[in-house]
Amino acid sequence: MVHPVFDPIAIQIGFLSIHWYGLMYLVAFGTAFVLGRYRIKTQPWINLDLKDLDDILFYGVFGVIIGGRLGYVLFYKPNEYLNNPLEVFFVWEGGMSFHGGLLGVLIAIFLFCWTRKKNWFSTMDFIAPLVPLGLAAGRLGNFINGELWGRPTDLHVGMVFPFVDALPRHPSQLYQFFLEGILLFILIWVISTTRRPVAVVSASFLILYGVLRFIVEFTREPDNFLGLMYLDLSMGQWLSIPMVLSGTIILILAYRSN
Repeated sequence: MVHPVFDPIAIQIGFLSIHWYGLMYLVAFGTAFVLGRYRIKTQPWINLDLKDLDDILFYGVFGVIIGGRLGYVLFYKPNEYLNNPLEVFFVWEGGMSFHGGLLGVLIAIFLFCWTRKKNWFSTMDFIAPLVPLGLAAGRLGNFINGELWGRPTDLHVGMVFPFVDALPRHPSQLYQFFLEGILLFILIWVISTTRRPVAVVSASFLILYGVLRFIVEFTREPDNFLGLMYLDLSMGQWLSIPMVLSGTIILILAYRSN
């Protein structure tokens, strides 16, 4: 297979251009809005209303963008941005981190819960099933942009990315689309349809995402400015390990406290 080399610009009107990756953010928050409304209406144990959902998405947008950008800066290129601090704000040049975005959302939702006197873990349990389809949209955006390609492979699933080289490579963006997006959504959605102890759903998200991300990273080409790190693991794998560990601890404590 050969990558189609899509035009990253979806719509061009004069000097205004709308990129596919930007549209994927709209898809992500749009699906979260629809799924959130459905959960509020069909799961009576959720102590939130539709106005709360609007505010959660508002806080979440800032958490994702600010956290995702700062996470990329701190986790992946701290020295480069330390030497050129103004480039931190050049978000149009790309560079977002899921793990940073996750931390940003955790902090943003903490502020929401603090101002509304809501339970933070219960709110995160509500949010967790709304996230995976947004992750799927983001990975689809990566594939359209032809970025974050995989490592060379001799398997039949190999895809040539002409703008990289002539080697067949894992289409790791599509792996992440299916694993961290579609499969994760199905698993977390099923878990969330039954009332469970507080923090179980969000802990399950941390564990499952961390495991799936850790696995798929073995097929993804490491960032050329980082390469593989200790024990031949990538930065994405090292950042996923604390997710699995913390999720496991939270899950155990959640069931013990019921």
